[in-house]
Amino acid sequence: MEEIAKPSSSGISGNSTNPQDYFESQSPDADSFDEDKMRLKLQELERALLEDNDDENDEEINCSSQSMEVDGEWTDPIQNELLHDSPKESSSSESNVSSISSNKEITQASPQTPKQLLYNCAGALSEGNIKGASTMISELRQMVSIQGDPAQRIAAYMVEGLAARVASSGKIIYRSLKCKEPPSSYRLAAMQVLFEVCPCFKFGFMAANGAIIEACKDEKKVHIIDFDISQGNQYITLIQTLANRLGKPPHLRLTGVDDPESVQRPVGGLNIIGQRLEKLAEALKVPFEFQAVASRTSIVNTSMLDCRPGEALLVNFAFQLHHMPDESVSTVNQRDQLLRMVKSLRPKLVTVVEQDVNTNTTPFFPRFIEAYNYYSAVFDSLDAALPRESQDRMNVERQCLARDIVNIVACEGEERIERYEVAGKWRARMTMAGFTSCPMSTSITDSIRELIRQYCDRYKVKEEAGALHFGWENKSLIVASAWR
Repeated sequence: MEEIAKPSSSGISGNSTNPQDYFESQSPDADSFDEDKMRLKLQELERALLEDNDDENDEEINCSSQSMEVDGEWTDPIQNELLHDSPKESSSSESNVSSISSNKEITQASPQTPKQLLYNCAGALSEGNIKGASTMISELRQMVSIQGDPAQRIAAYMVEGLAARVASSGKIIYRSLKCKEPPSSYRLAAMQVLFEVCPCFKFGFMAANGAIIEACKDEKKVHIIDFDISQGNQYITLIQTLANRLGKPPHLRLTGVDDPESVQRPVGGLNIIGQRLEKLAEALKVPFEFQAVASRTSIVNTSMLDCRPGEALLVNFAFQLHHMPDESVSTVNQRDQLLRMVKSLRPKLVTVVEQDVNTNTTPFFPRFIEAYNYYSAVFDSLDAALPRESQDRMNVERQCLARDIVNIVACEGEERIERYEVAGKWRARMTMAGFTSCPMSTSITDSIRELIRQYCDRYKVKEEAGALHFGWENKSLIVASAWR
């Protein structure tokens, strides 16, 4: 109990009436239709509705490629062909193939860097050249190491994703990493380190919590629904904050949805998380009630969520929506279906925290490049937050990031679970579901800006279209937003 009641490194000290104090306490430490035709029509509709963001996404990919210069053997025409391909699921990589093939002699004329070889290998796979790709995979495995610098480590995990794609084993590897790791000592601890230590992830949660705290002001009863509560660390800080506000804290009811295949289930799942939060709330004298919903998110309905009159309803989506299949996977479109269901609940506020990268509708080769650029920045930011020899950093990369990379690189269709989208696409989806943007308040934005200055100056934060973007240098990694 002493350990539970003790404020964590992200805890709260002192009384407060202003949600800004939350940040000041943070330490930097249908059957009649042909399904294919229906899917095509839906994709055409998506293009029409989201066309404005496609240009934004193409520009972003181009800017990323320019800020991370490709080595000399890679000519500008290749970059343009590869990185400006339209990010649609039905797109062809034929324009990429001719560019790659015409430059093979150039790239083989001199020793290649791991990055060059990775791009060549991914290009060979997009052509269907399995033999050539396998040869390059063998060569790459001799060049990279998960113990090296960020460039070495990202290459090591990307090459294993390519190998899994060749072997068609991406789904098996992904599920193995997701379900069979000893959760109490490895993956769950690694997730906590990632979300608590890596500033971009940490500040994403902080922004969501800040918006939730402001929405709780003057409310006597608050009901929060979280569709992927993970280990509940976000709510440890939230309960601590509510306890330290002047006046009586509201009655907090938290509903957590638990995927039956969750890695948490072997060690008690949501029941363990709920018990931990209940003990903390009791120690801090915060009226608290926890409800576990053991169900896949895709089949959750309003009756399962037990929404009651007189409660201020808040919904939190933290790194969860990207797991829901959309119209590019099935005409059912579970992603938008979930958002419409939540909108029907008439919540006071909905918070969304997601990774700002497109691994959803892009075809394989440009998706590979986008993932490489994105995770390269993530690995660099981890090196700035944790020593290279740190066991925590290695656990984060092996148990969290490696799994995501393998799924993005090796899997297609329903097997590809990690389907991130850029901020503009999330904004369009939320708007089409009937939500209105609720910009982060000045107090939240200013407080996070002040905190981020305490870290390496290569961490960045910017406000755009009402959302907060957290990144490494010029690469946006995480976006947090609030909606009504």
